[in-house]
Amino acid sequence: MKTLVIAEKPDMGRTIAAVIEPKAKNNRTYLEGEQYIITWAIGHLLGLAEPDAYDSKYKRWNIADLPIIPDQFKIVPNPRTKDQLKIIGELAKRASAIVNACDAGREGQYIFALIQQQLKLRQPVKRLWISDLTAESIRRGFDGLKDAAEFENLTYAARARSEADWLIGMNASRAFTTRHNALLSVGRVQTPVLALIYDREMEIEAFQSQTFYEVAAWFRQEGVEYRGLRQGDKLTDAATAEAIANSVKGKTGQIIKYEAKQTKEYPYRLYDLTLLQREANAKYGYGAKKTLDIAQALYEKHKVISYPRTNSNYVTEQNIEGMHKTLNLLKNGTYSELALGAKPELVHKNNKGVCNPSRVEDHHAILPTLKRPGTLSKEEQNIYDLIVRRFLSHFYPAAEYKQHTVLTEVEKHQFKTSVKELLSIGWKVVLGSGDQEQGASGKKKAKKNSNEEEEAEEWTDKAFAVQPDLPVRCTKSEFKEKATQPPKSYTEGTLLKAMESAGKQIENEELRDAMKDSGLGTPATRAATIERLKNVGYITMQGKKMQLTLKGRTAIELIRRAGVDLLTSPEMTGQWERRLHQISKGEAGQDKFMENVKKFTLSIIEKVRVQAPAAADAFGEDARGKGKGKGRGAGNKAGNKVTSGSKATRTSTANVTSSKGTTAQSSTASSGVREVLASCPSPGCSGHIIEGKKGYGCSRFKEGCTFVVWKEYAGKKITSTMLKSLVEKGSTQVLSFKRKDGSTVKARIILKDVVTGQLSGEKQEV
Repeated sequence: MKTLVIAEKPDMGRTIAAVIEPKAKNNRTYLEGEQYIITWAIGHLLGLAEPDAYDSKYKRWNIADLPIIPDQFKIVPNPRTKDQLKIIGELAKRASAIVNACDAGREGQYIFALIQQQLKLRQPVKRLWISDLTAESIRRGFDGLKDAAEFENLTYAARARSEADWLIGMNASRAFTTRHNALLSVGRVQTPVLALIYDREMEIEAFQSQTFYEVAAWFRQEGVEYRGLRQGDKLTDAATAEAIANSVKGKTGQIIKYEAKQTKEYPYRLYDLTLLQREANAKYGYGAKKTLDIAQALYEKHKVISYPRTNSNYVTEQNIEGMHKTLNLLKNGTYSELALGAKPELVHKNNKGVCNPSRVEDHHAILPTLKRPGTLSKEEQNIYDLIVRRFLSHFYPAAEYKQHTVLTEVEKHQFKTSVKELLSIGWKVVLGSGDQEQGASGKKKAKKNSNEEEEAEEWTDKAFAVQPDLPVRCTKSEFKEKATQPPKSYTEGTLLKAMESAGKQIENEELRDAMKDSGLGTPATRAATIERLKNVGYITMQGKKMQLTLKGRTAIELIRRAGVDLLTSPEMTGQWERRLHQISKGEAGQDKFMENVKKFTLSIIEKVRVQAPAAADAFGEDARGKGKGKGRGAGNKAGNKVTSGSKATRTSTANVTSSKGTTAQSSTASSGVREVLASCPSPGCSGHIIEGKKGYGCSRFKEGCTFVVWKEYAGKKITSTMLKSLVEKGSTQVLSFKRKDGSTVKARIILKDVVTGQLSGEKQEV
């Protein structure tokens, strides 16, 4: 019998097959060779079941029915990909062994574990654990397949994370929604992230700007001219500042302190996913999800970078040789000049700025691979360029500067000057011209603290020196009115940084240490968390800036007033991430962790149950139950309608019954529970499709699902029967469509996009 290889996605499966079974027969959903059968999941083929899978009463949201704590969690197939799941099951019957070739990480482990559980696979399992999809890595990975038992603890941690998130998300969301008669989404990671944005907005709103005055003076000494800023107490009176500026102009002063010391600046760390997302947002304005999607394409489709969902900025000794090979590859092509100028001897196992095995867990930093890129889109090229230049920078020496600090006294007033003189550009030669800090002579790069006077710093590539023993003359002076600035609203880039370092705000030292490498969420999930906050209507984007909606503001205030502040704090995530890490290492038990999660779930329900309901206008016009807000005051008042990212108006799964027995009815049903027409086809979604006034939408809109099919397409009414056919088969039967000239054409309506519900037509040849 043969060995069945299960990859996470089709592209990955085909890439693996090309290496281990180059002559394999392509059977569309799998490839088969002499020794291996290679097939794939399509992301998550299975997920945790909705509450109504345990009891039909949960179709109606009622706080009296909470908490919902399954004795054993049920898993359900994604209806859109159930055929592929069936194929894996049939292929497994012909296999004597299985290789888990899903992504080498917690989620990849979980995807395979659910498949193994659902299909009751009993064959011995080996694990392919690789960080890139180059032929060399795949070949090496299959030569050294690991025993699946080595990863059991990682599977336990993945299950615990998923089930714990379900318990908190399902119960807390239902409790707050029914108590306050508005669709409120609550989650272990998304809620503390929302609280970060809320707290920043409160700081901005409470900020009171203060006016102060800055006095600057220019000095000349034997052909050398430099600028200094007055030191001392902050000046809040314009007349005083003007008097000081006038008093020093044209006067002779002396240098009372002069220091010049050489400094080195080493290359920035290699990229992990979060750092890549932050820099792509700052440089190109890409959102976190967009950067992740591009990086994933560079990894899966183009094979030009290593595994991107990593939290490490370092490599191990085993990667050093590969880095040198990649450098040689880059000597031909776009980066040839930089690669030829590189110094290979700088990257070695003792260079702790690059090689630090203790800081590498599942995956090393993101690196370019030994595959030359073919045709990349502009956006793909931008991300690839960031990664290649960061990689090349480590083959160059440190940038060297001489830092000059001058303290000049005139008329008893002291002025400070800082000049950073470039001695050697070093690794910064790999940066784009706009990113280099070499500067022209006299170019000012002021260090600014928004609430302090700026420290004048000059960047120069020309020699700078003053003679402390000689006098100086003040040739010019001025004073300027300044104002302290409020904190800045978050961008996706700065929020990612805040999520990454959220643990620094925790007072408990042990928890802070536990979170120093995790923060809120993981590199692979942070982008999805930000997208979810947008989809449920808690935040909107104004350019790069994030803005809290009234719904988002009220949600945080209600959660905190309920006495479950831990839901809004990084502390809980810190505790969870620490424990999950311990579970993955076999240092803690899954059962004890889940027991504590259940206790916390119970405490949330009890506290919300006795909370005073929100006022009728607490959410303004952000629409109670609104999915994706359009800013404060925007939206509608149509019951549980939700505006998704695709501008779809959809209704909730069922009527939401509050603790007082009142019912928040949708705009399309006056009573009763909506009929479930089909399972949602969106990958990874376990919701159901229900009928709304204008379309058919997913019940899990509050979790961010954007699937909706409008009731009319190209003049044809989409019936519930057609809807079921679209979802289950991907198309309708052949239909007749009228052209503008009166003729008819035969076509099927195709479900083009299972994520948004977008339709298209497919002409049928008669």
